[in-house]
Amino acid sequence: MFQGFSGDTVDFLWGIRFNNERGWFESHKEAYRAHLLAPMKDLAAEVYGRFSDQCSDVPLIWKVSRIYRDARRLFGRGPYKDHLWFSIHRPQESPGDSPSFWFELTPDSWSCGMGFWDAPAVTMAKFRARMDRDPKPMEKLARRLDRQDFFALDGPEYKRPKAAPSPLLQPWYSKKSFVLGHEAAHCGLLWSHDLADALTEGFAFLLPYYRYILSLEGDPDPRET
Repeated sequence: MFQGFSGDTVDFLWGIRFNNERGWFESHKEAYRAHLLAPMKDLAAEVYGRFSDQCSDVPLIWKVSRIYRDARRLFGRGPYKDHLWFSIHRPQESPGDSPSFWFELTPDSWSCGMGFWDAPAVTMAKFRARMDRDPKPMEKLARRLDRQDFFALDGPEYKRPKAAPSPLLQPWYSKKSFVLGHEAAHCGLLWSHDLADALTEGFAFLLPYYRYILSLEGDPDPRET
């Protein structure tokens, strides 16, 4: 069971940010495993177990990211990431093609939410076509999001967005990709089991948005009509 991250977790994250080279990491590998990787796996497994019970009709898996950067994409950076995350998503070859739930920890912040790393153009085209055809279900979800202040809609926008069916839907209609996310500085929530409760509750709130996006898969590609 997840018992919280610790000051040692944060010390390691700051350490790898300022000492991003193999010698430092190898000498602190046990700290990484004990204070960052192990609690992250405990958190992911617990949240997944509790959350997946609420959506047993959708096959989901959980995965903790690797701390090692892809050697082909270092671009002058060190070989290690200074952050770690877990995601909950459907099993598939390209997880970025469909929305995921996630939690991420950095040296000075944390974030969680649901959305795309980079939404496929066809998915967003179907999303806009569905809103054009039947705007009320998405308007209901948009109002639901507006009534709370934890998760916020974010993501890149088209330079010349088309007009949405209603002003309420314009922020959604303008997105090239999107996430519903929350980001904050480190706080007491990270150091206790309460984080698992908060993430399970947050993901449950986001579940209707996730189901809406999955429902688009059966829609025709509007770019072909």
